[in-house]
Amino acid sequence: MKKCIPWLAGLLCGQVLAAPPQVVLNAAPNRPDRKLHGRFLHITDIHPDPYYVEGTSQSSQCHRKESGKDQQAGYYGTPFGICDSPWTLTNFTFEHLEEHWSSEIDFVISPFDDRSSRHDEDHEIPRPLDEIFAVNRAVAKKMEDVFLRKGIPVVPSLGNNDVWRKCLYPSPNKITDEFASIWDAFIPSASKTSFRKGAYYAIEVIPDALAAISLSTMYFYRDNKGHIPPSDYHYHPECYYRYAELSLRYQDVILGSLFGHLNVDHFYFVEAADLNVSLEEDRMPSHSFEGTIFEALMADFEALVKRSKHLNYDDYAVVNVSPSLVPNPYLPSFRVFSYNISGLESTTDRASRWKHLPYRHGNDGNDKYQCMDAGYRDSWRCKLRPWRSDGHAPSRQNTLWTPLGYAQYYIPQLEGYDEKDEPKFKLEYLTFPISKLYMADGPVPLRNLPKSLREAGITKSELAPYGLGDLTIPSWLDLACKLGKPREKKLRKQFRKYMYMGGESI
Repeated sequence: MKKCIPWLAGLLCGQVLAAPPQVVLNAAPNRPDRKLHGRFLHITDIHPDPYYVEGTSQSSQCHRKESGKDQQAGYYGTPFGICDSPWTLTNFTFEHLEEHWSSEIDFVISPFDDRSSRHDEDHEIPRPLDEIFAVNRAVAKKMEDVFLRKGIPVVPSLGNNDVWRKCLYPSPNKITDEFASIWDAFIPSASKTSFRKGAYYAIEVIPDALAAISLSTMYFYRDNKGHIPPSDYHYHPECYYRYAELSLRYQDVILGSLFGHLNVDHFYFVEAADLNVSLEEDRMPSHSFEGTIFEALMADFEALVKRSKHLNYDDYAVVNVSPSLVPNPYLPSFRVFSYNISGLESTTDRASRWKHLPYRHGNDGNDKYQCMDAGYRDSWRCKLRPWRSDGHAPSRQNTLWTPLGYAQYYIPQLEGYDEKDEPKFKLEYLTFPISKLYMADGPVPLRNLPKSLREAGITKSELAPYGLGDLTIPSWLDLACKLGKPREKKLRKQFRKYMYMGGESI
């Protein structure tokens, strides 16, 4: 029986005109086998706005000039503002990715939701459904031209700015049918039915080895939001419980969870403790917090430090939230992940060489005493299966398919560029130790590193603040525990800077 290692992702993508159905990395007949690079692109929340006009006022969503002294709309976007992306930024980004990255990656994770539609915030120019579909088609065509035609799979998912939630029920419906058509070349034929029913699907981005699962978390959320990260505060209780339980039950095969939407660069954990249910009230504990996201994270990480000597890696799964391309409320960005392909030469040498027999640990999410109660025993919480864990799994130790790290790119001083002066994506930071950058087939192509990091012998740089050997669960917990120590003021300051790109905390 073949074993596929999945990435869970809350993402989005678009349509391909006259393109063949997506056949993973074997994109076209007679195309020679593609070499694996051990990298993939994650880009989210593009939000192109066809009504964006340079020189207009933010108070009009950058659509018109209005009285007031607010910052005017820039040619390539309005940094730290409230406007969506102009097409100039969207077009420039795809040109940059084609020139610098399309020959260096194996697949693309890309939320189309906010990537493909503007926010519906201008009451003078309402956003009709036809506009949503048209913009999605346009962005999807760019994805096709830059990636899919080169045999690079693109993984999309549905989000809140692609639909109105009230239009999603029941499914299938006009929304899911139309997006199934728009994304026909991205969604495998075997998944078309599930997509029309619930806007979710799976695709093997490396055949017989590595899969991505595209979730429509819009169905999980209390409000109309898509690709939003898992949260007991935002999700319906049963939806969050099941998401957390599945993440932990299949920790031995799930490599990670990737999301966008919040536009804030951070990570956190889904924990076994989240599954504790009150016997009296039949509800999960709430983790709502009144402060900023940074303050909430530091409080959680400080709590981790207090129990760090007794951490059980079986009880944690990591959620990564990437910042957005839209400069609302920060700066345009994308990131490129690296993952372990040791021993693999190409897409045909792809069978997973990780053989294991996962053990079942005791916590299956059920409360045996509670489930003896006649009024409770038939609930879904009493029908959960035991979890599977393996200390040698790629989510737990560096082996084949293990995520190794990422490099984050952004455009600083966006407001300074115009039609005559093209912007530049620069490295904001990376998670790798500097020493790994100079290895043969290193995690980041040297040509995509700044000059300050290209020369061997460099041992320290503000661009490499974390020095993580990989992105396994133990490595993320170790970083969280470091951040959880109040004395680590410099590390906390750097982390906060990267979260908000120097902007205001939310």
